Amino acid sequence: MRILVADDEPDMTAVLEALLKRERYSVDLVYDGQDALDYALAAHYDCLVLDIMMPRLDGIQVLTALRQRGASTPVLLLTAKSQVEDRIAGLNSGADDYLPKPFDAGEFIARVGALTRRSGVYTPSLLSAGNITLDRSTFALTCGSNSIRLGSKEFQMLELLMRQKGRLISTEQFMEHIWGYDSEAEINVVWAYISYLRRKLETIGANVRIAARRGQGYLLEEIK
Repeated sequence: MRILVADDEPDMTAVLEALLKRERYSVDLVYDGQDALDYALAAHYDCLVLDIMMPRLDGIQVLTALRQRGASTPVLLLTAKSQVEDRIAGLNSGADDYLPKPFDAGEFIARVGALTRRSGVYTPSLLSAGNITLDRSTFALTCGSNSIRLGSKEFQMLELLMRQKGRLISTEQFMEHIWGYDSEAEINVVWAYISYLRRKLETIGANVRIAARRGQGYLLEEIK
């Protein structure tokens, strides 16, 4: 299960990440609303945890934009606001649940658990592009009768490329999305994993490739 947590308070995100990882969730962290929207549109999450008060876009703006684009991922809103009108605004914008701060850690985990149990109805486990299929549940990349299992980072990179097929993804976006803001990994790790994926796509006979645009990034495109 994969969770996106968006909150502009680093101490809060660190606590939420620790709680979720203890329950064996995979967690991505962002610190403003625009990044929350970009991440949520670029990859599949089983639940989104959004703080309302964030820079660039607030949580309700993020939620509204996602619902307008047809995203039905379960959303838990977190906020210091506890007035009834704020709860109503959040729920009317498409939130599935609402939890005012401060909250009990056990209640937070219980609410996330309840939402992730619903998430299976929203997004298919298979992604397709050209003649390849990526199975989100097994990390298996398949082309016809050929199949290969991807490592975690390879899977996350290809998933992002497939969901954004035809759109450029910069090296910095890969770093932020997959390795995280606080990672000590060097930027050349992205180049290494792109090389691994290219070889695996060739091995299974894929008719798609990872193309590079100098100074801009990478995109997935069909081979003509």
